[in-house]
Amino acid sequence: MDSIFGNRPIKLSALGDFSQLNKGTQQHLKNVYSCLAIAMFAAAAGSYAHLFTFLQAGLMSVFATLGLLIWLGLTPNNGQNQGKRLGLLTDLPFLRIHCRMNLGPLMIQVTRIDPTIVPTAFMATTVIFVCFSLVALYSQRRSYLFLLGPILSGLSTLLMLSLLNLFMRSQMLFQIELYLGLFIFCGFVLVDTQLIVEKCNNGDKDYIWHCVDLFLDFINIFRRLMIILGQKEEKRRK
Repeated sequence: MDSIFGNRPIKLSALGDFSQLNKGTQQHLKNVYSCLAIAMFAAAAGSYAHLFTFLQAGLMSVFATLGLLIWLGLTPNNGQNQGKRLGLLTDLPFLRIHCRMNLGPLMIQVTRIDPTIVPTAFMATTVIFVCFSLVALYSQRRSYLFLLGPILSGLSTLLMLSLLNLFMRSQMLFQIELYLGLFIFCGFVLVDTQLIVEKCNNGDKDYIWHCVDLFLDFINIFRRLMIILGQKEEKRRK
C-alpha cells in the first residue's frame, strides 16, 4: 500500500526510512525529538503536580515561565552549556502545564466533566503531530514553507478575535477562534518541521530551541482538543 507525499510514492512499511535526509540532518532530528520526549515527561510531571498535589501555581508561575523562555533564548548555543540549556528546557514545560494561566485549570475543568478527556486529547494530539511531521519530512524539500505567510496572517487574525471576544463574549467567535486555532497550529507543525530541516542544512544546530517550537505547537493543539472534547461531552450529557 502506498501513500503519496509530495509527488513521491512512499511505502507505508518504509516510514522509518529517512534516507532522503542527509546524516547530519537525521542526527539533528533525533536530538530534537529526544528533547521533545524529555519536555513531554516534564509536562506530564507538571500535570500531575497540578491535578494531584497541593502545589497550585499562581501568578509567579506565569513570570517564571516567561523568564525561563527568555533565559533559554538568551543562553548561547556554544556547545559548552548544553546541560544548562537542557535543564531550562525541562523546567519550561513543567511550569507551563502547572501555570494557572495555561493548561492547569483547563485540565481540572475537563477532568470534572470526564476523566478520559485528557488522555484522549493527548493521544489524538500525538497522532495529529506524528502524521503532520511525517508529511513534512517525506514531502519535497521546502514544499510547505509557502504556508508560513498565510499561517502568520491567520495567527494575527486569531489574536484579533481573542482580543475582540474579551469585550463581546460571543460563543460564536469563541468557536471560530477554537477551530481556526486548531487548523493554524496543525499548519505550524508542517512549517516548523520543514524549517528545522532547512535551518539544520544552513548550519543552525540548536536542537533545544528547535524542540521548543515543536513543543509549543503540540501544546496548542492539545489545549484546543481538550476544549472541543469537553464541549462535545457536555452537549452529549445535556
